[in-house]
Amino acid sequence: MVLDAGNILLVGAVLLFVSIVAGKAGYKFGVPMLLLFLGVGMAFGSDGVGIQFNSPTIAQFIGMIALSVILFSGGMDTKFKEIRPVLGQGIILATLGVMLTTAITGGAIYLITDYLFPSFSLTLYESLLLAAVMSSTDSASVFSILRSKGLKLKENMRPLLEFESGSNDPMANILTILFIQIIQVGEMSFGESVSILLLQISIGAVAGYVLGRVSLLLINRLNIDNRSFYPVLLLACVFFIFSFTNLIQGNGYLAVYIAGLVVGNNKMPHHRSTATFFDVIAWLSQLVMFLTLGLLVNPKELIPVMAIGLLISVVMIFLARPATVFLCLLPFRKMSTRAKSYVSWVGLRGAVPIIFATYPLTAGIENASLIFNIVFFITIVSLVVQGTTVNFMAKKLKLTDDTASKSRKFNFEELPAEIKSTLSEIDVTADMLVKGDRLMDLPLPDDELVVTVKRDDTFFIPNGRSKLYLNDKLMIISHSKKNPDTEVPDSNTPSEPAS
Repeated sequence: MVLDAGNILLVGAVLLFVSIVAGKAGYKFGVPMLLLFLGVGMAFGSDGVGIQFNSPTIAQFIGMIALSVILFSGGMDTKFKEIRPVLGQGIILATLGVMLTTAITGGAIYLITDYLFPSFSLTLYESLLLAAVMSSTDSASVFSILRSKGLKLKENMRPLLEFESGSNDPMANILTILFIQIIQVGEMSFGESVSILLLQISIGAVAGYVLGRVSLLLINRLNIDNRSFYPVLLLACVFFIFSFTNLIQGNGYLAVYIAGLVVGNNKMPHHRSTATFFDVIAWLSQLVMFLTLGLLVNPKELIPVMAIGLLISVVMIFLARPATVFLCLLPFRKMSTRAKSYVSWVGLRGAVPIIFATYPLTAGIENASLIFNIVFFITIVSLVVQGTTVNFMAKKLKLTDDTASKSRKFNFEELPAEIKSTLSEIDVTADMLVKGDRLMDLPLPDDELVVTVKRDDTFFIPNGRSKLYLNDKLMIISHSKKNPDTEVPDSNTPSEPAS
């Protein structure tokens, strides 16, 4: 079956349905959902049901769009206060760590192909290219596995792993493009290589921050009557940031991740509904991306590379990744050996290496097909071996936080549909609460639901748009059917807490 305009919707709907059902079933057995999405794509591909899809250019384009959304969504969900304690470790792992992984793995691949598998005969630069493609941990895999498992980890492990996986893709992308250029040109000076690296990183970082601020200003200043347009406007900003940064020779992946951090850590209208929108779009992007990559590969072509793929996987999991992590985290003496070992283990490979593996295919590199098949096989091994043991290794290393609260989080979207709810903010002063020795009622309409937060044995009502400071304004969640659409304008004047 060849995909065309007449059947693509039907085939896409069937693939999405089968993937979601398979993901639900696999979750009970601890199998990563993304691995199942990949498997569904392979099962329906040319060696399975027979869907013919063999365009690395289209797969690369889909992956590029999906990855930009996933990275932006991951940045929005990451709070500065969570990553601040692990910022140094994360930056070093995302930059120096990727380069060390590339050097160690690339050297090992060159020796393996030279002495153990001479039939593959990869040159040194081709070996380094293969290593660069696989050098970053996959943000989609790490985000989905850690969050779906609901792990409570000690020593700030989760923020560190998520920050590393979200910020190390740009370095791998830069190294991949760099080695492709070296192979095509013949050679490149060390100084020229370093200048390209620094240029892409610096332009990407600055563009991400500046354009993230501009996007935030645009969303806050542009008054749109239809609230549904706000997430759409932000999505347009994401695609603009990615494409414009690439246009000015920066790294678009780094730019969208930093822009996500900027937007997610500042006030904006309809923040909660926008975050929900991007969470949905990010999951859809992951699903479509893994299905597309599964359709692209021919499972029969993986059989000849199984032996070399397994050997390289062993090198990466048990040598390159641990050596890189322990070397990069050597200055951080307060971090325990158990924590470093866990970071070493959660070096998941996923869709990102496969997407980067399409670059040599579109560039016409001689051994591009071999590189793509090896990367695909190693990704499967990583998801099976590492992805299924995330919980087990955390418990084995005694890094699970059993003291963390296991109470179920309340979601405003779970309120009954017949209750009309809006978020309103009012200023409450001490004069409004107390008159003489008498405690006055809060000036609220009838039929109100007021949400309070407990901190240090004190109950207070948080502000919907502000940080949860004790001496801050009050947020009232209005369920009044008389005037459900009333929203009191924001004010920056702090007030006394309500106890």
